[in-house]
Amino acid sequence: MKLWEGRFAKETDESVHAFNSSIAFDSRLYKADILGSVAHVKGLEKQGIISKEDGEIARAGLYAILDDIESGALEIDPLAEDIHTFVEGELTRRVGEAGKRIHTGRSRNDQVAFDFRWYVKNECAEIGAEIKALIRTLARMAQSHYDTVMPGYTHLQRAQPITLAHHLAAWCEMLRRDAQRLADARRRMDECPLGAGALAGTTFDLDREFTAKETGFSRITRNSLDSVADRDFALEFMAALSIHMCHISRFSEEVILWCGAEFGFAGLDDAYSTGSSIMPQKKNPDVAELTRGKSGRVFGDLLTLLTVMKGLPLAYNKDMQEDKECVFDAADTVRLCLRVFAPMLETLSFSKDAMRGAAAKGFLNATDCADYLVGKGLAFREAYNITGRLVRRCIEGGETLDTLSLDEYKTFSPLFERDVYAAINLDACVARRAVPGGPAPGAVRAHIENLMDWLDEDA
Repeated sequence: MKLWEGRFAKETDESVHAFNSSIAFDSRLYKADILGSVAHVKGLEKQGIISKEDGEIARAGLYAILDDIESGALEIDPLAEDIHTFVEGELTRRVGEAGKRIHTGRSRNDQVAFDFRWYVKNECAEIGAEIKALIRTLARMAQSHYDTVMPGYTHLQRAQPITLAHHLAAWCEMLRRDAQRLADARRRMDECPLGAGALAGTTFDLDREFTAKETGFSRITRNSLDSVADRDFALEFMAALSIHMCHISRFSEEVILWCGAEFGFAGLDDAYSTGSSIMPQKKNPDVAELTRGKSGRVFGDLLTLLTVMKGLPLAYNKDMQEDKECVFDAADTVRLCLRVFAPMLETLSFSKDAMRGAAAKGFLNATDCADYLVGKGLAFREAYNITGRLVRRCIEGGETLDTLSLDEYKTFSPLFERDVYAAINLDACVARRAVPGGPAPGAVRAHIENLMDWLDEDA
């Protein structure tokens, strides 16, 4: 059965039917479609547009179809045009005349808009919850490393001393913004389009506010044209997912670097590594690499929908059938990554000695040496110059600022005293960076507590 066949005298060509059909992918919207139909039927019954008897019969039939699909008792027909046709056809087959009444005051255009928006809205909440679980994992890991000194980097060069807790907390902030973006997008898309019809509403006296509340939406859409033409909610959802994938791709890159012998900062658990078919010594970070690679797939999904939408006049156009596969793929890909990425991180082992050793050898305390001279009354630019010459002297002599003798220090400035060694001690360097947001253990502890409070409040 085709919902639009009354106008046509000839059957649709089989190749056109296959080309036009969306059942292969929109079948996953069955729950949204059925719950939206239930709410629409309740609205029709409430307004006296259909009888209470027909409404009860139709609703019971719809719930039965939902139960049968979810139990596996009913298979969705792959030859149906779309999920809407399948559900309505199956309902009519089961309950007869009452099933034929459920589409009163509704178009497939507002029905599709509802189903898709309902699905994306729920995906925002569920993926957001998985991102928060990842944040909680990282925050707990950080709690064990407030005093684990490591190099902080710029340009992938050792720069200043920080702690592993501070580094992990930085990723928590990126992920917090990801979760907040999804929550913001969800608030904007929390509008029910049912009642917008094909593009110009309906002549039936529908209570759109009632239907919105029945389907879990907080408000109705404000313009019938925009209701069926809008896919901003899907674009914003995929934009948020793309930024998130950018973040965990960057994080994956660090895991890959840290687990390599050149860094040696971390080790992967065997359960989250693979080997080589020819090199028996290899332990490859495939989970991190594949996560990094899958980011491009999600970026492509976003670009797909942007390209579909960029030239469409109002209101609905068949091009918009291409909106779903890219959204489904992006959501599935992100979820797949999150479900292996979090446990992979949880099983990482860290080498505190390797991290501290890298921090000690990289002149990460040079800024603190310059700050020491500033504390003695020297202008920063002059202190900076003196410290730069000290670093060059250490490199030429195979020393570090910690091993340089006080006599040598004094050849660069008489302001240097024995207390310089305490000033450039790595732990002291970190501890003095106690500004809010800094790497000092107290500052990081306050940051992690803030994160935990946010996670608990937002749960």
